[in-house]
Amino acid sequence: MKKNLFVLLTILFSSYTSFSQELKSPDQFLGYQLGDKYTPHYKIVNYFQQAALAMPKMMKLEQYGSTNEGRPLLLAFVASPENFTKLEEIRKNNLRLTGMLNDKPGDVSAPTIVWLSYNVHGNETSSSEVAMKTLYELLNPNNAQTKEWLKNTVVIIDPCLNPDGRDRYVNWFTQVSGKKADPNTDAREHSEPWPGGRTNHYNFDLNRDWAWQTQIETQGRVKKYNDWMPQIHCDFHEQGVNSPYYFAPAAEPFHEVITQWQRNFQYTIGKNHAKYFDANGWLYFTKEIFDLFYPAYGDTYPIYNGAIGMTYEQAGGPGGGAAALKSDGDTLTLKDRIAHHFTTSMSTLEIASVYNSRLVSEFKKFFDDAKNNGVGDYKTYIITETNANKLKPLQNFFDVNGIKYGSISTTAIKGYNYSTGKEEVFTAVNGIAVSAYQPKSTLIKVLFEPKSKLVDSVTYDITAWSLPYVYGVQTYAVREKIATGIYAGQPAATTVAANAYGYLINYASFEDARLLVALLNEKIKLRFAEKDFTYGGKAFKKGALIVLKKGNEDKLAALMELSKKYNAAVTSVASGFMETGFDFGSEKVHFIKKPNVAMLTGKGVNSGGAGEVWHLFEQQLDYPITLINADEINGAALKNMDVLILPDGNYKFFADKDAAAEIKNWVQQGGKIIAMENGASQMAKADWGFKLKKDDDEKKDDKKDDKNLYADVKRFENRERESIADFIPGSIYKVTLDDSHPLAFGYTDNYFTLKQNGDLYEFMKDGWNVGVIKKDNQVAGFVGSRLKDKLKDGTVLGVQDLGRGSIVFFADDPIFRSFWENGKLLFANAVFLVGQ
Repeated sequence: MKKNLFVLLTILFSSYTSFSQELKSPDQFLGYQLGDKYTPHYKIVNYFQQAALAMPKMMKLEQYGSTNEGRPLLLAFVASPENFTKLEEIRKNNLRLTGMLNDKPGDVSAPTIVWLSYNVHGNETSSSEVAMKTLYELLNPNNAQTKEWLKNTVVIIDPCLNPDGRDRYVNWFTQVSGKKADPNTDAREHSEPWPGGRTNHYNFDLNRDWAWQTQIETQGRVKKYNDWMPQIHCDFHEQGVNSPYYFAPAAEPFHEVITQWQRNFQYTIGKNHAKYFDANGWLYFTKEIFDLFYPAYGDTYPIYNGAIGMTYEQAGGPGGGAAALKSDGDTLTLKDRIAHHFTTSMSTLEIASVYNSRLVSEFKKFFDDAKNNGVGDYKTYIITETNANKLKPLQNFFDVNGIKYGSISTTAIKGYNYSTGKEEVFTAVNGIAVSAYQPKSTLIKVLFEPKSKLVDSVTYDITAWSLPYVYGVQTYAVREKIATGIYAGQPAATTVAANAYGYLINYASFEDARLLVALLNEKIKLRFAEKDFTYGGKAFKKGALIVLKKGNEDKLAALMELSKKYNAAVTSVASGFMETGFDFGSEKVHFIKKPNVAMLTGKGVNSGGAGEVWHLFEQQLDYPITLINADEINGAALKNMDVLILPDGNYKFFADKDAAAEIKNWVQQGGKIIAMENGASQMAKADWGFKLKKDDDEKKDDKKDDKNLYADVKRFENRERESIADFIPGSIYKVTLDDSHPLAFGYTDNYFTLKQNGDLYEFMKDGWNVGVIKKDNQVAGFVGSRLKDKLKDGTVLGVQDLGRGSIVFFADDPIFRSFWENGKLLFANAVFLVGQ
């Protein structure tokens, strides 16, 4: 994490500046009052550095990582001088309270640990300004109140979770704003250009990534979080300029695992905030909009890890600029926003100190209950998947979240089969077992539950995320506690003979797709078989990679090195004659041409969808991708491209006959389009060979029976609930696959998709319906009543041939937020195998 480099830079920094050893306030240090203008990230870093130098007996500064653009990610640890000398012991004691450290019993007469996370969304900017003010008041020798709180409270401050996004916003705003802030919300300084500052470098929303840890910022932060496991975590945000301040208690739905203590304390802390807001005449609201359900938020992840997790929402960002005229005629300033967030920061620390003893004892109880009783009806989750490369990302997920697992071999045991949705008897041989009797039991229950219980269907995010579907691994949930052993894993056995005719590699996981890409990058000539075959008595599935020695004579060392890196078993063959299936010279064995890939990006494109693809290519596949602005796409831009990816978005070229004709001609000449979500929907409406499935006319507006006669008579107070009849906030559906098509190579005959829209396509007569949803195939999550009956008997994954080219369409996002691991192989197949 470059800690030594950071320490060196800190020393050099101090030698090149004229800092006195006296603590400076933010206003003194920056040379302007907080709120007069935005502070760039490097100056925030400098401020925290000077504070650490000035107050070394109360504060330490630690770098836990760097962003994709090279900015440091920091944590400040603040404690009383007495507790500061015992900081490491306080940390270890806290882990003892959880049971994650078992060297000796934990001491409940310990300080409360409060973690304050500022600025996870880059264009919700006021909170990083607040971080400096909060730090100063904790260290300020003249602040008797904070000194009292620090007697029994340790404070961890992350001044900016998303430096890349923040600087993207701050730099832009500084360039477009004038001498004075313009409160007119029609002014350009209130309208960010694409993609905006909310997300990180790869356009990921870091507030949806806590559990999945797909992004480098999250990976470093959550590792530190699990090293400390605070009792309170606060996540500071901003919302629309006309919204009052939001603080706890949260809105329903609360997940059922949230304890009564956690619910009650949200009210306790909310009442304390209200006291200060009332005194200032500030508007606020509670118990609305922001629920506690989806497990990867900055409030829910801490809650499922035993803390009091809370979101605080201040009006102003994005779009607030430095001053914004509200609908009530008042002007909201950056200084107002700072004052509000600072107040909840201080109120949180006050209440943490007052309730120190109760917070620590309830924290211990949370984990004692988990270890002794196991959370939920299911006590053991058994994964029977045998493919080591499919298990690898799941094991990594367990490791980074502190979830313990072991091996298990058992026969004739009954459990819930995630694939069929039924209780069945099964056998596990060297399977992976996750027991509910461990510190992370609550988190395990939430992540593994087959169907989450929604007490309120108006929720803020997706409603289904069960790990067996996310990772595509056969899993059973068992009601009994079962003993487990140490899981050692099974490394692939590789036998490569230098004098072989060729080499075979089975293809059944995204790790295999990464190997395919690595081989192409090394200019190794590859082929794949479109049907199953047998050699030497060993079966190989369709999609198996074939590397012939001829043409690859100087690449065998690279083949060996890469096969080890990606844990792939390589089988040497002495002949191209197969016992069953096609010989290597058959036309049914296809050469893989290394494709040149482009993606449309920019205005009109869903920045998150584009970011997922960009991140997949750069950080996971390590394969070049050309990003083309959607407004500038034409036939000339595609001249040297083989594949064009259309993420979710609205594409103007469909409305331009000439531009659309150019792109269609490119496909007909051999190009390939991969269209996702609304990109596919627009192609369907433009009649590029496949069509959206229409509602059944017999069911449409049927008002013949009394039940439907008054369907349109609705109550205004129920408007939110009425709207969810056509709502699908992330529901899991079972998709039947045509596994003989290259798009589905590496899969069995089914796949689980995360459906977030009502799009379903008509069965194609002259195309390939590779993935279809049949009747009653919803597995988990919420689906609105009007959509539920429509989502059946249609295509969600398809390939339409067009001249010499093809169109691959995904009704759903197969790489959603990069955590939907089981869809990544589908996407890789679309790029590298389809149409070869």
